[in-house]
Amino acid sequence: MTIKEIFETMDYGPAPESAAQAHAWLDGHGRKFGHFIDGAFTKPGKGFDTKNPATGKTLAAITMGRQKDVDTAVAAARKAQPKWAKLSGFERAKYLYALARALQKHSRLFAVLETLDNGKPIREARDIDIPLAQRHFYYHAGMAQLMASELPDRAPLGVCGQIIPWNFPLLMLAWKIAPALAMGNTVVLKPAEYTSLTALLFAEICAQVGLPKGVVNIVTGDGSVGEMIVTAEVDKIAFTGSTEVGRKIRETTAGTGKSLTLELGGKSPYIVFDDADLDSAIEGLVDAIWFNQGQVCCAGSRLLVQEGIAERFYRKLRSRMDGLRIGDPMDKCIDVGAVVDPVQLETIKELVGGNSEGETYQTTAPDGCFYPPTLITGLTTSSHLMQEEIFGPVLVSTTFRTPDEAVTMANDTRYGLAATVWTENVNLALDIAPKLAAGVVWVNATNLFDAAAGFGGVRESGFGREGGWEGLAAYTKPKAAVKPAKPVTAFTGTGALGDPIDRTAKLYIGGKQARPDSGYSHMVYGPKGDALGEAGLANRKDIRNAVEAAQTAKGWAKTTGHLRAQILYYIAENLSARADEFAARIKSMTGKPGMAEVDATLQTLFTYAAWADKFDGQVHGVPIRGVALAMKEPVGVIGGLCPDATPLWGLVEVVAPAIAMGNRMIACASEPFPLAATDFYQVLETSDLPAGVVNILTGSHKELAPHLAAHNDVDAVWSFSSTPLATEIERASTGNLKRTLIAPAPGTVKDMLGQATDVKNIWVPYGE
Repeated sequence: MTIKEIFETMDYGPAPESAAQAHAWLDGHGRKFGHFIDGAFTKPGKGFDTKNPATGKTLAAITMGRQKDVDTAVAAARKAQPKWAKLSGFERAKYLYALARALQKHSRLFAVLETLDNGKPIREARDIDIPLAQRHFYYHAGMAQLMASELPDRAPLGVCGQIIPWNFPLLMLAWKIAPALAMGNTVVLKPAEYTSLTALLFAEICAQVGLPKGVVNIVTGDGSVGEMIVTAEVDKIAFTGSTEVGRKIRETTAGTGKSLTLELGGKSPYIVFDDADLDSAIEGLVDAIWFNQGQVCCAGSRLLVQEGIAERFYRKLRSRMDGLRIGDPMDKCIDVGAVVDPVQLETIKELVGGNSEGETYQTTAPDGCFYPPTLITGLTTSSHLMQEEIFGPVLVSTTFRTPDEAVTMANDTRYGLAATVWTENVNLALDIAPKLAAGVVWVNATNLFDAAAGFGGVRESGFGREGGWEGLAAYTKPKAAVKPAKPVTAFTGTGALGDPIDRTAKLYIGGKQARPDSGYSHMVYGPKGDALGEAGLANRKDIRNAVEAAQTAKGWAKTTGHLRAQILYYIAENLSARADEFAARIKSMTGKPGMAEVDATLQTLFTYAAWADKFDGQVHGVPIRGVALAMKEPVGVIGGLCPDATPLWGLVEVVAPAIAMGNRMIACASEPFPLAATDFYQVLETSDLPAGVVNILTGSHKELAPHLAAHNDVDAVWSFSSTPLATEIERASTGNLKRTLIAPAPGTVKDMLGQATDVKNIWVPYGE
């Protein structure tokens, strides 16, 4: 087109980005790549081709990892880790800073290579992916510098196995590697099979900046190589990818003691209220679903529009879709590039082609690995495409009438990664955002990310956060050594109860004493074999009843921290009045003086009462004109297996942090010494605690744990039992991918408060 023709038609002319330097880099390596292990590239071996999805042309040959390669990489990381961890925070910060600077110096090469390998538009790689990757290394250089002063009681985990997806290859690498290195860990990372090139370029700059050998290792290959890393002798697995694969990883790592974080799929709602700036909301929607061809785990793929404006909004949206430019990703004027691979293209086609509901509107797309922007309206919340992640440029939609209905529809999904709220009423926005089951909520914006604000989900979108202070927790452990829990067994005896009046303690469910469904109970004996009383043996039906009771107590999460604190103080007050009685009960069961345990219990209640209204969120300093509010929210329903050795204090160490933060608790009391817990519920009954907030079961931890972990309405399980149950709990937790905490004893106060909360980041831009 001539300049005259451009002015006459106002059409966009081509603005191609040169790929010459990227091809020169590939040629410099002979277009063949080995792994990066112990600071050097290995000799290229047998493998597979990586192709440009926009053209189908082969870019390079990538080596398929073998078990030997993974073992060598893990060994190199293990050897390097102690020296890397012993460096001062300042020394590690210098390396991270150098990596950030190197990413800047080679930013255009990274952007072009990312576009060639992935198919995303060059302007997205250039303006979003690469700058955000740089930001993560800069930010975490600061975290390395501050670790000694701000996290003095934390230590690195060791060797981290990291598996990343193909939709944001370099950015996901930065999200994983930067915090791991900052905290003193070493890594073995596997990039996605489709998109390994920028990870290999990053490996090259690691060598250029002099990063110590073995600190970063890159092993390429397909999913089988990821499986090798998951089963390798590593201390942590960090995975971003599909929920299906996340489940398999949870099952594989169950009982191994490996730390695990999962950032999985999503079906994020995009809610448009009738007072929204519709044109702005539509531009936001373009970024929400057609950014990166919709291949985004947090894509706003589920549009919910208020009924009164729906037709007008759809009309404007279709018009905007017609103006989207689809084609060569290397053209800086392109809005939508190529789908990453023909396999993914076929998946999108099958999902959309198999739909017979609603009305479908599509634009056009060139031949090849491209899919047209698509809008499907008139669906219901139960429609297959409203529930399933398509991972392509496909938007599905329905309407709502009221704000409450919008929240209900938005939460009608098994996922919980992100959400968008579009309204000019800030009061409405800040009312809706906390009600949404999502780890991130954007108000009048979408797809805002920053290293200072943690990103991650709830429900089947996984657990853990990437970025921010909260993201560092996943790469550290307590510095103090933790001793394994010693088995605690019940005393035995043959004596009978001295009092003929029945002393069979019941369960405590929904604020009432309840007989166990099993109809069984067992005698509790003291250290001299004397019978102290009988305790019920709970079963899976009792767990079901307790979960139902906890679900009816949802209002507890909405109470103020001040109110929860007052009730915890009241519980302590009523326990204190019966201190001698509880001390005698503890001594009769354990043979040890009980007053010290009662005093510790009272102090614990006071401690968590004090924190109930003080464990605050944060306002993150993100580089936008606006704020990112990090709100600490209750996890939900928590199942707890209490410590066996301390029947009263152990119960309260589990219950108090949970209810202080607004959770509801199902506590399985000390198995050998349950009677302190059955006495304690008499204190709860007189302390104004709402029914269902705390439910207490007695019986076998081994019997109860799998059913508690498998229940899909339980959001987390904590086990401090002396019975080894990690494998059973973690394996059973895969149904709804609940959080688990398996430890010999409850952690520090801050650790327990962190376990009792999820962080939701609410982004609120401001200004005209």
